[in-house]
Amino acid sequence: MSETAKAPVDVFAKAREHDRLEQLEAAKEHDLLPYFRLLTSQAGPVVEMEGRETIMLGSNNYLGLTGDPRVKEAAREALETYGTGVTGSRLLNGTTPLHLDLERELAEWMGTDDAIVFTTGYQANVGAIGTILGPADTVICDSGDHASILDGVRISGAKLRPFRHNRMDKLERMLGRAAEDGGGVLVVVDGVFSMEGDVCDLPAIVELCRTYGARLMVDEAHGAGVLGARGAGAAELFGLEDEVDLRMGTFSKSLASCGGFIAGPADVVEYLRISSRAFIFSASAVPAAVGAALAALRVIRAEGPELFERLLGNASYLREGLRSLGLQVVEPGTLPDGRVATTPVVPVVVGDDWQAVLLWKALFDAGVYTNVAIHPAVPPGGALLRTSLMATHTRENLDAALATIERTIADFPDLPRL
Repeated sequence: MSETAKAPVDVFAKAREHDRLEQLEAAKEHDLLPYFRLLTSQAGPVVEMEGRETIMLGSNNYLGLTGDPRVKEAAREALETYGTGVTGSRLLNGTTPLHLDLERELAEWMGTDDAIVFTTGYQANVGAIGTILGPADTVICDSGDHASILDGVRISGAKLRPFRHNRMDKLERMLGRAAEDGGGVLVVVDGVFSMEGDVCDLPAIVELCRTYGARLMVDEAHGAGVLGARGAGAAELFGLEDEVDLRMGTFSKSLASCGGFIAGPADVVEYLRISSRAFIFSASAVPAAVGAALAALRVIRAEGPELFERLLGNASYLREGLRSLGLQVVEPGTLPDGRVATTPVVPVVVGDDWQAVLLWKALFDAGVYTNVAIHPAVPPGGALLRTSLMATHTRENLDAALATIERTIADFPDLPRL
């Protein structure tokens, strides 16, 4: 009997031999793994995690609308009207009146011609970038851009020219090189960078794009529902909405649901509707998610300024509290008028990956949940403890968290200090 043929390389080998396997196993052995922890209550300022009451400083539920009675009721109504799922793509049997209302109101909110709703925010970026661009084109990305942007570039086959985070001199250098590539040029930046919590230098980016004839797309996932008088994001905050060609947003942050959208010119949005594989070949979102996002959007459009003020006030309060403890925080940047461009993300600089994990676990055990960002989510040696705020946090919540942090960091003398 002949021996069974084998491929020269086992494609599963990377799962068993990757460079972080030893670190992963050690983290599991000592219960230090900061991921996949079990949430056993609704999302809110204080949650139950693994049987303990925990102050939540690691959620993107920025406006606290996941618990809003109007949002929950809208989800229930959508469930009763349309069932648990439509079991088809938007192109075929997956479009309901909720989708059309949501797309129309998103476009109104963003101040654009039209908008298209995807099942996830990840698909929105992948589906837009991977469809609009081709191998002859060039994409210029900030090194801090979200992974979904980079994955969209890979799918498109376009040339990628990254530039160092928020360095406008590096962006201009890439624009100069892209001008020689021969195809179209698209610059893609986050409005608010998800790990660092700082804002892009949008005025300078717009000016450079105009000078070099490049199109501009802004990922407003962490800016929509947070920044600007309407909450329409960084483009509104800087007064540059008319200078941005495409804007992306998600429902999994301020809009209290799951999904994503692209807002922009009507002809581009229509092209995505008939050409984007991420849109055409994905099942439509469950009706409850669409109904919840629509209700959350209506709350934001009606009551946004008060919510934004509470949210950003909480972020400023926590940032100052962390500074008062001597911790080094990532600064959010400034607006052209000199005001601080406060965002809901307040990261603490830790540096070493392992120390960041140990600090995360000590805080978690003490009743404060944060997010830990280690390489490759951040550059080597740039580990962060990422905290994020909600409009529904009380000052009592934040004071209790700061008191716990103060007690905990006493056991971490090597943390970077002011």
